[in-house]
Amino acid sequence: MKPTEPRLTFVFEMHATLGPPQELGKLTNGLIRRIIAVTGGTFEGPAVKGIVLPGGADWQIVAPDRIAELDARYTLQTDQGHYIYISNIGIRHASPEVAARLAAGDKVDPSEYYMRTCPKLEASAPELQWVRQSVFVGSGARLKDSVVIRFYRVD
Repeated sequence: MKPTEPRLTFVFEMHATLGPPQELGKLTNGLIRRIIAVTGGTFEGPAVKGIVLPGGADWQIVAPDRIAELDARYTLQTDQGHYIYISNIGIRHASPEVAARLAAGDKVDPSEYYMRTCPKLEASAPELQWVRQSVFVGSGARLKDSVVIRFYRVD
């Protein structure tokens, strides 16, 4: 017997506004620690929508080969007043030229770089229990002062 093939179902798109990156400098292993505050935003999908609350952040590690290990944590509030906590681990990488354009805040087509995440969602509201019963993946786009992530449930 074979396992079922996974399919992706779109859940919502998040537009999160970001503060300026805080570069903490090179660590002893040559990696760079960067922290980017999440300052707000919105999210919307077929079954859920609301706002991104300020107070989250992305604690990144950037390797010399420009691979950024993403470790973002933030909270969403639905239009019904319920909360969804997200821990979002991922990877972003690009060619040196594209990485320089992203760092400069230029508009770069997301097809020119790789940005994927493995979000874990938590919620306590009974109508949101489905977020705890599913696995999700995300596809992101980095803009000058914001990030867009499309969340998909793995069915």
